[in-house]
Amino acid sequence: MPNSNFQLPSYVRADAALFYRRNNWRAAINIRNLFDVEYYETAQRRDTVFPGAPLSVTASLSYTF
Repeated sequence: MPNSNFQLPSYVRADAALFYRRNNWRAAINIRNLFDVEYYETAQRRDTVFPGAPLSVTASLSYTF
């Protein structure tokens, strides 16, 4: 059986969030993978490697009663 050990390359991923609250309103912006780094989250074998998510931005607006 061939050696099945291997190592994924290291990476640094940055996320950011901004929140604003006024009275009962709350606004938020979340940025994941701020610099759009290409990376691998996990692997099962050498031929089954799962890439990480690219840059994504989500926003929300909420009101509390």
